[in-house]
Parts: sequence; C-alpha cells; structure tokens
Amino acid sequence: MKKNKVLHAEQPPAPLVEIIASQNAQTVSPDFEYLAEAIKQRFAHSLDAIILYGSCLHTSNLSEGIADFHVLVNDYRNAYAKRYLAYLNAWLPPNVFYLEVTQQEKIFRAKYAVFSTTDFEYGNLYWFHPYLWARFAQPARLLYARNDFIRQRVNVAMAQAVVKFLKSSLLALEAHALNTEEIWTQGLMLTYAAELRAERITRARHLAQLSLNNYERLTAAALPALSGLLTVQTDGHYYCQATPSDNRRARLYWRLRRWQGRILSILRLSKATLTFHDYLNYAAWKIERHSGVRVEVTPMLRRYPILWGFKVMWQMLRRGILR
Repeated sequence: MKKNKVLHAEQPPAPLVEIIASQNAQTVSPDFEYLAEAIKQRFAHSLDAIILYGSCLHTSNLSEGIADFHVLVNDYRNAYAKRYLAYLNAWLPPNVFYLEVTQQEKIFRAKYAVFSTTDFEYGNLYWFHPYLWARFAQPARLLYARNDFIRQRVNVAMAQAVVKFLKSSLLALEAHALNTEEIWTQGLMLTYAAELRAERITRARHLAQLSLNNYERLTAAALPALSGLLTVQTDGHYYCQATPSDNRRARLYWRLRRWQGRILSILRLSKATLTFHDYLNYAAWKIERHSGVRVEVTPMLRRYPILWGFKVMWQMLRRGILR
C-alpha cells in the first residue's frame, strides 16, 4: 500500500529534479569515501544508496566532526543479521549507528541512519513531521546508488522534500514580500522547533546564507508546485499569498509537530542506546557545540541512559537549551 501510494504520487517539477540530481553528483572530499566503503561492506547486497548531508558536507573537515549519512536499504530483513534490529527499524525508522574507520593513521567518524528506500520516499512525501523532508530539502550528496533507477528515486524523493518544506513553511507565514533567505531561514527555524534541537536562529540564518545560491535555484524551480502560494515579483523577490485561514491551520500543525517531535525524539534517543556506541558522549558534544552549554555525562546517566536521560532533557527544555 505504501509503495503504491509513492509510485502514484504527483511528480515534482522536472527542473527541480534536475537541480537535485546535479547537486547530488557534485564531488566531495576523498575522506568520505573511506566511510562510504565501510558502509558498503556492512550492508552488502541489501544496500541501495548512501547519502551524505549535514555540517561536515559544508566544511569537508572530518578531523574534528562526525559525518552524517543516510543509508538506504532494499529491505530491513535483508539488512540485519539480528532480527530485532529489523523490527526496530520498521517500527520507528531510522536505526542510527556509529562508525569509525582508521586510514593513513587518521580516524574518521560517522553516524548513519538506516531507512528502506520506500520509507525514505514515503517520508519525504507524506510524513507530517519534518524529520526527513527538512533534512533533505537542504544540500546533500549521493555518494553511492545501486543503479540508475535507485539514483532517480532518490533524486525525486529529495525534490519532493523541497516542495514539502516550502509548502509547509510558507503556509505559516503572513502574506508579504520576502526574499529567498527569509523563506529558508523561517522554514529552518520552524523545523528546528519541531525536534529537540539546540540550534538558534543565527544557525538557521547562517545555513540559509551558506547555500543561498542553491536555495534560490531550488525555490525558482519549485514554483510550479507552489501555485497560488508563492509568486515571483519583478524585483526578484517573492510574494507569499498565504491567507489568514492558511496561517491558523499551518500554525496549529506546527504546534502539533513540536509535541510530536518531542515524543519521537525521546523514542529515537531511547532506541539509539541499543544501536549507537557511546551515544551519550555524542549527544553531550552536539549540545555543547550548538548551544555552548556543557552537559556532564555522569555515572548515573551511563548506568540508566533512558530514565536518567529523560531528566536531563527535561532540565534542558526548562532552561531553553533544547526547544
């Protein structure tokens, strides 16, 4: 049912898919290939695609950071020797794992999230929560695809993510003229607020500015799918045509996404304790990196990571570190 629904979905504008395909084909630092090769060996014949995204993509610096990958597989049962991992992945995708590769006396680190290709397509197109479509509306690179058919499915899914991101964001904005940077900054802030994230508005603005040329091309190419919601003006700016009724409905949806996101984040964090080696240190490092606030990983937190982690997250929510 899910697969048929994806296959029969309205296709995104062809120019938008072409821009995504061009973006996905751009070269990256050879250091990422060491990690991609380890992932290929890990999943073998079940592997459909490897997608690189996140902060390391922008900096190409793996000496201090941790690379972010999404790994697409053809079937969860084929991907795991342990059946419980397949059940967990199907129940609440993705499963998240940690990877280290030593090459030329250097250690390269990554975390990778596992989705089936069908779940990846479905999530970018239909999920209410922005976990997938917020990430893949942003720049990414397709490091590996099993064949051209899989490559096209990934490109189309990411084009759908751009359309979903823009529609969901614009409906929450009052009718007025705005530029591409404002569209994407506001959209990124809405999606950050829908997860337990430590990023501030300056981070959203920085990301929008960092890839502004790319976002300008994506927004222009997505216009046919935004008919009646966004129009281009003679000065190159856009005019958002969302109505007050659109605003009320969209803002309700974003409030629901915030509550849904907190529940999903807690469930995924709990699940990560079963799959992600040393997840607590990683989470503490990421919070400090984005907020400047140090979280101490105590012996009690290590012994009871789920129960004690709830207390830590609640404290950070009350202090406004997480939103």
